[in-house]
Amino acid sequence: MFERLISLIGKDKFKNLQNVNVLVVGLGGVGGYAFEALVRSGITNISIIDGDKVEESNLNRQIISSKKNIGLPKVEVAKNRALEINPNVNIDAREFFITEDNFLEILDKKYDYVIDACDDLKVKLLLIKNANKYKLVSSMGTANKFDPSLFQITTIDKTSNDPIARILRHKIKEQKIRRKFKVVSSSETPVQKDKLGTNSFIPGIAGLLCASYVFNDITKK
Repeated sequence: MFERLISLIGKDKFKNLQNVNVLVVGLGGVGGYAFEALVRSGITNISIIDGDKVEESNLNRQIISSKKNIGLPKVEVAKNRALEINPNVNIDAREFFITEDNFLEILDKKYDYVIDACDDLKVKLLLIKNANKYKLVSSMGTANKFDPSLFQITTIDKTSNDPIARILRHKIKEQKIRRKFKVVSSSETPVQKDKLGTNSFIPGIAGLLCASYVFNDITKK
């Protein structure tokens, strides 16, 4: 199934994709697309963590969601979907939310890359604090935005018009955290709404960029 990918990157680099361990934290609009892109990119060893179940409100933007799987755990749905794409992929599916209490237990397993696709700022900060143990790419805000062309892979100090990045920059400075890591962020100014809104393509763009960082870092070494 990977003939076209191998013709693009070669057999040796394809083998490299199969020798890394990747963790995806969060399987919502961003994480679902990132996870599927990894699976379709030939990455074999992937862990996924999410304590949520699929809800009807997810249908407009989350690639794993459908009418038939509403109410099912997201990690279960994502794992089954991945195995339908590539039966040889090794998925470690964990149905819970990351907290300060269980975080060190998660790190008992060595990861080469971590994709942070969650919306919990405390968890994001935990992942940033420990980014010396893995290569981290963290998705910033995707709500209330429209222009996919304004997303990029950058560093948190170079972000603009991103409320989540702004909060994290402050906390990183406050806690004197010195970690090098990548973020996916949009420079678009969010529209002002009483409630957060999201369309079908903005979270997907962010997730695909997260996956592309992992893929390109592996294959361009």
